[in-house]
Amino acid sequence: MKRRLFLGTATASSTIALQAQIQPSRLISTELPSIRWRMATSWPKTLNIVFGNVDFLCRRVGELTDGQFIITPYAANEIVPSLEVMDAVSAGTAECGHTASYYYINKHPALAFGTTVPFGLNAHQQLAWLLSGEGLNAIQTIYSEFNIINFPAGSTGAQMGGWFKQEIASVDELNGLKMRIPGLGGEVMKRLGVDVQTLAGGEIFVELEKGNIDAAEWVGPYEDERLGLNRVADFYYYPGWWEPGTTYDLQVNLEQWNQLPLEYQKALQIASLECHGLMLAEYDTANGDALQRLRLGGTKLVAFSPEILQAAQRLAFELYEETALQDATFRRIYEQWRDFRTGIYHWNQINELYFNQFVMTAQND
Repeated sequence: MKRRLFLGTATASSTIALQAQIQPSRLISTELPSIRWRMATSWPKTLNIVFGNVDFLCRRVGELTDGQFIITPYAANEIVPSLEVMDAVSAGTAECGHTASYYYINKHPALAFGTTVPFGLNAHQQLAWLLSGEGLNAIQTIYSEFNIINFPAGSTGAQMGGWFKQEIASVDELNGLKMRIPGLGGEVMKRLGVDVQTLAGGEIFVELEKGNIDAAEWVGPYEDERLGLNRVADFYYYPGWWEPGTTYDLQVNLEQWNQLPLEYQKALQIASLECHGLMLAEYDTANGDALQRLRLGGTKLVAFSPEILQAAQRLAFELYEETALQDATFRRIYEQWRDFRTGIYHWNQINELYFNQFVMTAQND
């Protein structure tokens, strides 16, 4: 295969997003090697938007390299369990993986910022922070300590607040509740009195059905419906304040990455960003229809009370400040993220908030 100018085959949006990350390649006639990799993932194949876009990412790399660089994706438990993808990539058990960095906050708490944090950034704000606000460099610095380099590779948008077997109107009613929720959102819920459980997606339905947990969050209406969560819990809460802009990671073993030809590295980056945009578009399209089906099927849609939201936000930022005092790396990332958040919130209050409030209110008139 001859080297190609891969950026010319990328979408315009991917090209723009990658300008800060990579420079155009040179046209050099050189034979490139045939490489075969395995990708471990945290997702069951039944979650077709997540796993379907992972499959797209892998196929896209093959297309961009004329079939010379082939990556085969594997569902959770086919190589390693869903919450062990980072370990597998770090050790080289799999050359790459697709997962969520906040599953691994036990390794470093600041990894949560790579996915999402409570009362943080929405999907487009998160991508802006990662690609233009130095966020990706900060997260990659942490990953490098584990022999990994990462790239954003998928977004669910703002998630829902989860499924509850009973209504929860106050903070007191959260006390003792057993709930599946990962990341720093889980840490905040602990401070609200919740008995937090960390479960893989494929385990949620069974644990709810058996009564081993009282509530669980997963993604949003489309994927939650596919897991059947509406069949084992009646009350569907919103918003998912702990996941306002969930971003998934492509994790690559750093030693393997450094051995790749430059063109293959670029192909991975391009495919990851295309996957990121496509996944978000598919979720935004599918979730509205799924929510309508759930409501027609008897699901009770309930908003978290202002009391719960206010308490959760206060505790979230207390948690950030406390962790920043204990960990210098967390403090550096948190302070940079916090400043970015303040700036983009001010901008989006002007350019988006009032417009959204007006048109969405008019839609309901």
